[in-house]
Amino acid sequence: MRHRSQLILTAVLTTGALTLSACGSRDEGGDKSGDKGNTTVVIGVDAPLSGDLSAIGIGIKNSVDLAAKTANKNKEVPGVTFQIKALDDVANPSTGGQNATTLVGNKDVLGVVGPLNSSVAQSMQKTFNSANLVEISPANTAPELTQGANYAKQKERQFKTYFRTATTDALQGPYAAQYAYNTLKLKTVYSVDDKKTYGAGLARTFRQEFTKLGGKVVATDHINPDDRDFGAIATKIKNSKADFVYYGGEYPAGAPLSKQIKDAGAKIPVIGGDALQSADYVKLAGKNAEGDFATSVGAPPEQLDTAKKFIADYKAGGYSDPYETYGALSYDAAWAIIQAVKTVVNANDGKVPSDARAKIVEATQKVSFSGVTGQVAFDEYGDTTNRTLTVYQVKGGKHTPVKTGELEK
Repeated sequence: MRHRSQLILTAVLTTGALTLSACGSRDEGGDKSGDKGNTTVVIGVDAPLSGDLSAIGIGIKNSVDLAAKTANKNKEVPGVTFQIKALDDVANPSTGGQNATTLVGNKDVLGVVGPLNSSVAQSMQKTFNSANLVEISPANTAPELTQGANYAKQKERQFKTYFRTATTDALQGPYAAQYAYNTLKLKTVYSVDDKKTYGAGLARTFRQEFTKLGGKVVATDHINPDDRDFGAIATKIKNSKADFVYYGGEYPAGAPLSKQIKDAGAKIPVIGGDALQSADYVKLAGKNAEGDFATSVGAPPEQLDTAKKFIADYKAGGYSDPYETYGALSYDAAWAIIQAVKTVVNANDGKVPSDARAKIVEATQKVSFSGVTGQVAFDEYGDTTNRTLTVYQVKGGKHTPVKTGELEK
């Protein structure tokens, strides 16, 4: 396929009437990974690359970069060189919406990995869908992104271009509730969330399962995710005598909340979701993070045979920042796009077709391969078929996995 594609391109150049495919461009900048492919396909990346959540966002970007370089090195799609275009959304929905428009406007972008935040995804989905541009998030967990606002009663797919390699909070919240009630034997909870799409939704699914099991919610409260002084709510939590706090939100606010709860005298654990499972959570909360819990999507990469090469390659890649919580899922998201491109190019005589974006969406729906995190495939809503979750506890200054499995029916 590669040889034939080069012959065709050479003939076109000879006539002086070079016409590039609608979604491919001449690789004039040289190939840094050794592939001399003649068509460049760009994989967009949208994530917070600055600000409070940048540690996670940079891990996403680096992992997509590694996938692109690996594809080029292996000549995964003969005749195609992959590049990435990373944009910083600062975890802001408005900026994410602008980034979506920018990525759609670049004809070489045939797929996008991201964003991190579910609220940012809501501002991007319609733009990508209108342009037939596939988007795969490695981190969004809000169920309504794929299944609609009424997902608990009637699932309805929202956008055919949207997929994710992270499972949803319809499973993650209840998984934490089962662990807290059945394993930790904790019976009363003080529920706090940051009122954002992710945080409020996650806390809601947790409470529903916790009360169903027999647990009691002694209070429900909310914080501003931009605040860092939680003294008043910490005192309320101490006086409530709850067994633990469930926090729906991200670590920049979750960590100081945990610290101030303990400083107020309530020596009880904080349990939260995947947005707390970051090294920065422990760094910000200090010793008061010890004993806290966080659930996360997927199994710990460090315990998966399928992730060994990813971890080794990431280390060898010289990235100065860790791959963080969503690195493995980001690599799989990028690889799903690469496999979809491969399917489309192979079906078009080794060339990127003029309607590549639409065809890549169709191909993404059908991808199935053994990835870093396990088998990668998507159901009829665009959700991952991998429903594995893990509970981590902060021990000795780092998140340590204590249970991996699936939600009990």
